[in-house]
Amino acid sequence: MGAKMSTDQEEQVAGNLPVLTMAEFLESCAPNQIVPISDIYENKVVANNWRNVVRTPEIQLHCGTEACNGTRFFRCFFGLNKILTNEPDNFYLKYRCSNCQATEKVFSVSMFKDDDEEIGQAHKFGEYPPFGPPTPSKLVKMIGPDRDEFLNGRRCENQGLGVGAFIYYRRVVERQKNRILNEIIKVSEKLSADSQQVAILHAAVAENQFSTAMDMAKDALPESLLINGHSPIRLLHSALSEGVHALSDAQCLELAGSVRIVLGELAERLGQALKDEAELSKALSTLMNLKQPQAKAAAKS
Repeated sequence: MGAKMSTDQEEQVAGNLPVLTMAEFLESCAPNQIVPISDIYENKVVANNWRNVVRTPEIQLHCGTEACNGTRFFRCFFGLNKILTNEPDNFYLKYRCSNCQATEKVFSVSMFKDDDEEIGQAHKFGEYPPFGPPTPSKLVKMIGPDRDEFLNGRRCENQGLGVGAFIYYRRVVERQKNRILNEIIKVSEKLSADSQQVAILHAAVAENQFSTAMDMAKDALPESLLINGHSPIRLLHSALSEGVHALSDAQCLELAGSVRIVLGELAERLGQALKDEAELSKALSTLMNLKQPQAKAAAKS
């Protein structure tokens, strides 16, 4: 049996927090929050008696398996028929993807129902895989060896730890500077970009000083990689040049989120540019091969 909430925790719940459904709580509520739940329990027969049990609704989450790779329905398979009382109780709820039957999600929670009310209170200690939108596969590929470091930053961002998130993201970009620039060079060469721009990018890779390298490369990107007309390298350079000690945690959190979004968009554009070029090459090859038999036939006639 869990311990009663502290006075501070009760005051947090008593604040103007929105009342969530159980599905909303599991799908979209970040850990370390105590929130009121409108449909926290349902009446069911357990061991031949009607009891108030924790509601375990079908929820929608991202499934990253090859068979799914998108939002899918998840159903609870562990923690069913958990009896709810007026005292907080700590337990796990485990869900599994209904489509591939491979991906699982585990929630660590504490719940109780309010006295003389149909609603209850829920506290999510944590969840695994961690809370938050999935990291795009193209971004994971672009940052390569620093995937775990990036995910540490993502967890800090999800928990509102702005300084931590910003430092992790900056570390990832600094460490993977050459990997990111080499991907940009690959796209530039595929698109037959200006040779002077490509030379600048190669020089930026050879530059050991991170800030200098980013400053060199910021205007040497092909147009297809620009984000609303802006160079993502210029945007990242500007954000990552900020001194973390001169910023509040809230400012760091906002900057960290912006860095993550720009990195994700750059990775998406790099992948799309290479895909478009590959598709174009294939189409040209198909048409050229089609013309050759026709030319031979015309020559014979």
